[in-house]
Amino acid sequence: MSSCSPRDHPGSQDACTTSSNNEKPTRNEDHQEVCYESPTCKFDYCVKRPDYVAMQLNPEASDKAVHASALVRQLSFLDRFLVLWILIAMVVGVVIGYYVPGVQTAFQTVQFHSVSVPIAVGLLVMMYPVLCKVQYERLPSILVTRQVWIQIGISVFINWVIGPIIMTALAWATLPDLPGFRTGVVMVGLARCIAMVLIWNHLADGDADYCALLVAINSILQIALFSPYSVLFINIIPSWFGASADAAIHVDVEPVAISVLIYLGIPLAAGALTRFTLMGLFGRKWYESKFLPWIGPWALIGLLYTIIVMFANQGHQIIDHIGSVFRVAVPLFVYFIIMFFIPFFVLKHIGVPYELVVTQSFTAGSNNFELAIAVAVGTYGIHSEQALAATIGPLIEVPVLLCLTYVSLLFRNKLQWHVRPFFISENKKNEDQ
Repeated sequence: MSSCSPRDHPGSQDACTTSSNNEKPTRNEDHQEVCYESPTCKFDYCVKRPDYVAMQLNPEASDKAVHASALVRQLSFLDRFLVLWILIAMVVGVVIGYYVPGVQTAFQTVQFHSVSVPIAVGLLVMMYPVLCKVQYERLPSILVTRQVWIQIGISVFINWVIGPIIMTALAWATLPDLPGFRTGVVMVGLARCIAMVLIWNHLADGDADYCALLVAINSILQIALFSPYSVLFINIIPSWFGASADAAIHVDVEPVAISVLIYLGIPLAAGALTRFTLMGLFGRKWYESKFLPWIGPWALIGLLYTIIVMFANQGHQIIDHIGSVFRVAVPLFVYFIIMFFIPFFVLKHIGVPYELVVTQSFTAGSNNFELAIAVAVGTYGIHSEQALAATIGPLIEVPVLLCLTYVSLLFRNKLQWHVRPFFISENKKNEDQ
């Protein structure tokens, strides 16, 4: 009997003991990974980091680890300085909203069924390139697998059970004397993300197909659950603990459904139609090598435009209530960190591959602030504390989740990923074949 060496299973010297006759290593040079099939090994499928593969081929290179600077150099010019662009967009938006007279009135008059047309345009431009990359043709084969339904179950539990409870608890713990702002924070926690998560998942190299599937499911559940959840977490649950509930809230299903249809339905249909049409006319190779690289930058352009519009719409509110803005930022910041890292490390620990871990983490950590703002404005008014709190949501969410995309890429290369075959996505299996 011989023990698996740390090079075979990096970071897990005690993980397995196997006979040299039973150990069957195979190497896939294209994907830079080593697979071990061993009946007594704790980890049946060990995915190697690129630097560990280099260590096995050249032990003298063991001190050449992957650094954050190397990851940054792999990004495009637009991606590399995305933090700077977003900060500039936020500042420009606030300055426009505060110093340009009548800009808020202009945004309020250009609406379609309570949905801001300028914001809707930005979201459509932002989401369309990402949804063009989704491999819709593979979804039927994905949906028949047991693994995908496990991932769906995990996502539903995190988003619709854990998320609202954590946000409500944080809101009451940090804003006990600010009921209006507290209600706005709770509403942010109830609106699960159906838009920007596609961008974060894309930047972090998550599984685009799984992300689109989880977003679609969250959209359906949002139509059914947002209204009763609002009543439950804003009116009913506080009364259980002797607290006075906020002014009775009633949220109709129709505006929620319209919001989901506009923000997700239109770009989803456009992305699927574009993919099938262009691939049918010009082939997959042209579509993936020519069209997708050309349209890709428009996602970030749409993101920056959307941020400018949102912050311009609330520029006066942010400046005039800067103290409250900082207080509201506390529960939001803690919430985004908790909701990202809990699923990240739990799923990594049980053997879920990186691309699915980040998809679940960003789906859990993101929120549909567009819906939260729209409902808060429709229920309490454009200048209400609830609407301002909902507006602060993207002020915190955008930079935090953007930073987490870089953290995710760093963890992908710095941490050791021991992936169990059961959790490997259908897309990954198809790529490896």
